[in-house]
Amino acid sequence: MKYFHEKIEAKWQQYWAENQTFAASNNSDKPKYYVLDMFPYPSGAGLHVGHPLGYIASDIVARYKRHKGFNVLHPQGYDSFGLPAEQYAIQTGQHPEKTTRENIARYREQLDKIGFSFDWSREVRTSNPDYYKHTQWIFIQLFNSWYNNDTDKAEDIATLVSIFENEGNANVNSVCDDNVAPFSAEQWNAFSSEEQQKILLQYRLTYLAETEVNWCPALGTVLANDEIVNGVSERGGHLVIRKKMTQWSMRISAYAERLLQGLETIDWTESLKESQRNWIGKSVGAHVEFRVQNSEFRIPVFTTRPDTIFGVTFMTLAPEHELVAQITTPEQKVAVEAYIEATAKRSERERMADIKTISGVFTGAFAEHPFTKEPIPVWIGDYVLAGYGTGAVMAVPCGDERDYAFANFFRGTNGMPAIKNIFNQDISEAAFAEKSGFELVNSDFLNGLDYKNGTKKVIEELEKIGQGKGKTNYRLRDAVFSRQRYWGEPFPVYYVNGLPQMIDAKHLPIVLPEVEKYLPTEDGQPPLGNATNWAWDSVQCSVVSNQLIDNKTIFPLELNTMPGWAGSSWYWMRYMDAHNEGEFASQDALKYWENVDLYIGGSEHATGHLLYSRFWNKFLKDRGFAPTEEPFKKLINQGMILGMSAFVYRSEDSKKLYSKGLIKELNVHPIHVDLAVINDITNELNIEAFKNHPLYADYKDAEFILEEGKYIVGREVEKMSKSKYNVVNPDDICEQYGADTLRLYEMFLGPLEQAKPWNTAGITGVSGFLKKLWRLYFDDNGLIVTNDEPTAEMYKSLHKTIKKVTEDIENFSFNTSVSQFMICVNELAQLKCNHRKILEPLAIIVSPYAPHIAEELWSQLGHEGSISTVDFPVFEEKYLVESEKEYPVSFNGKMRFTIKLPLDLTAAQIEEIVMNDERTQQQLQGRTPNKVIIVPGKIINLVG
Repeated sequence: MKYFHEKIEAKWQQYWAENQTFAASNNSDKPKYYVLDMFPYPSGAGLHVGHPLGYIASDIVARYKRHKGFNVLHPQGYDSFGLPAEQYAIQTGQHPEKTTRENIARYREQLDKIGFSFDWSREVRTSNPDYYKHTQWIFIQLFNSWYNNDTDKAEDIATLVSIFENEGNANVNSVCDDNVAPFSAEQWNAFSSEEQQKILLQYRLTYLAETEVNWCPALGTVLANDEIVNGVSERGGHLVIRKKMTQWSMRISAYAERLLQGLETIDWTESLKESQRNWIGKSVGAHVEFRVQNSEFRIPVFTTRPDTIFGVTFMTLAPEHELVAQITTPEQKVAVEAYIEATAKRSERERMADIKTISGVFTGAFAEHPFTKEPIPVWIGDYVLAGYGTGAVMAVPCGDERDYAFANFFRGTNGMPAIKNIFNQDISEAAFAEKSGFELVNSDFLNGLDYKNGTKKVIEELEKIGQGKGKTNYRLRDAVFSRQRYWGEPFPVYYVNGLPQMIDAKHLPIVLPEVEKYLPTEDGQPPLGNATNWAWDSVQCSVVSNQLIDNKTIFPLELNTMPGWAGSSWYWMRYMDAHNEGEFASQDALKYWENVDLYIGGSEHATGHLLYSRFWNKFLKDRGFAPTEEPFKKLINQGMILGMSAFVYRSEDSKKLYSKGLIKELNVHPIHVDLAVINDITNELNIEAFKNHPLYADYKDAEFILEEGKYIVGREVEKMSKSKYNVVNPDDICEQYGADTLRLYEMFLGPLEQAKPWNTAGITGVSGFLKKLWRLYFDDNGLIVTNDEPTAEMYKSLHKTIKKVTEDIENFSFNTSVSQFMICVNELAQLKCNHRKILEPLAIIVSPYAPHIAEELWSQLGHEGSISTVDFPVFEEKYLVESEKEYPVSFNGKMRFTIKLPLDLTAAQIEEIVMNDERTQQQLQGRTPNKVIIVPGKIINLVG
């Protein structure tokens, strides 16, 4: 009976689907285990073999936990709002929903072929109205909340209104906009409704504000920092500039400290935690205000070194700082405006990373030192960012390398005085940036003090004169939440006199309208401005031409859509109760599943999705909608499977193509080659296939310079990418070798967290292993399994494997389990094992890795139903305890023979047996040894 993977895998995939084998229950006496993959964006390219790596690992854990008696939730869905579908719609006119639906169908087909144990009954799609209805609802809750620093949590905005009505805002300790004007209860109660609404916007957790954003003209939208790479858009490589726009923002900064502290409670890698710590960027120092000379303006600064205040030589503002236009002198206006225009073309990340380029312009204005009252020139420079801190720095060149370089670069120019040295250290060659080993000099009342005492003293003095105070600052900035796109969640927002109002939750979802085109309108509005018929099911109100009609009054709607991270910031909770129409999940479901026990996904989401998800989870916990503070208990970042690219080498004139071995001394240019036209094992190019390939039409008449009659391509390990033509389709592997082979091979490639190259040639070994496994159970005539009692060696091989595989899965070391399976099968084959007591448990322990063949073996052994919930075999130490030892018997240190003896013998008993052995007598030839050295369990040596 032969192993036909095609029939077996199709059979069991159909069985699992028809019987809902992996559907989890929200009511179970079993302990729960929630294992989740970061859900994919369904791109048109489909999956390549690198995509399933994390899914296979999580599936092994999910299947193992079911064997261990857990009620396992292992769902899957799609992060289905995204820019690629919208770009395709702009190019072709095809609705993004149709493109997305087709792409999802392709993804589902591919995922099913690999045999994942997903609970598809809970599938979610972020672009479905029944899903984003709840995203819109969460947005409304954020709008109706403020952050109370006294209770250290978000609260209903009604509690803040109550405080205002009774006390005003003098004693309110909250996270809010800077420079909120103080008012009394009497004043609040006398304010108009519009005035009150404007004040509340300064406190809400989601709010409208004019913000410096990353604007991509080619894509027609704002991009987040993590969507920009090297100053251009990650999608398409388009120019990104900085500009001011009125945008929705999320007050994630309110949660900065909790996001930091929460990292200590979760099982994530230290490198991932450090990425978030650096992004949050906590620093302790002082807030200082510098008056601008001859004006009412003040420049607020946050500094971690207030002790160096007497070393301030100049000040630098971000080019986008709101004061720049107001304080720049007429003489400097042209230079300043030109610099601002040039800086707008560089992203914040590019400016932060570029530490070599020095540029700036003097504004012509001067600030006033808080204590000496001396004039301080005010510059602008792109190394200062408007969104970090206050967008201004007090430059102390003697104590900061970047300020030192800036001052020296512009030394002698208008507006750059000599560097002030406040340390008893030499700064002729470099700044002194240490926090110890110095005393302050030239610093008035700080003279003689060190960093710690100087910091404390200067804060006290700043507070006395009303120009500063101690402060903790965070690099983490509020997240821009608006996108000028069509394909995203509509905001549940309309406007009355320019102020945002929330549409009543009973009218949700606000469904995306149909539009004729997906570009911005002619007057620059987002694509939703093209909608002429936008309505939802409601008796009370409807929408026509982008306006809300309520009781015959017309109000404009919000035309931006939410960003790509909106739907992914809470999706793990929807899986808990995916068909609940009334709420995103019931309290019973949330209480049962709590949070994700194991989360697997790429490290590229460290400061995007993973930070936003933690923020939303904490917010929902504050408001009583989520049961836990953190969403993901344990997180593993899977490594990347790299592609093995192929290259041909063209001459300068493109008339010749040289084989790899001939290019050493030549000036040639490598060209990526589609893997379809090479032999992946021998690396030989199929020249005719290459010539006929549409990608290489330019080389149809080229001369191929061969080596030994063959054209050998070059190979190089690179990121697997469609553009590099090195993508390997998992469908092809499943068809040729089987899904179980693919699953085992991806795990066998190396540790889950590491990057590793794909090599199709290596897959044959894993395929051969599965055939060997099959032959333990079957010969050409059918099942050969017997009920005979296994030997001790058979038990030993099985239990070594049970022990190893159990430990490996618990420690997520999946690659070494595959090696152990191979060792075990080889050992059992040599022992001619076809014993049921060995082969039944072997099928179970193989099941998480190779579920199709395991199901078939289990069925052929006479069992009903699926193997998926059969108890996992338990390791028993007794089968690994050795009862005998094969001793080497040496004479004068030279081993002459071996003897197998029980391990419980004493040294005297061992000596007696060895001395009476015929082989010993032959070696001694009647002589008596001078000494017999015996170490029980180790050695036997006869000397003399």
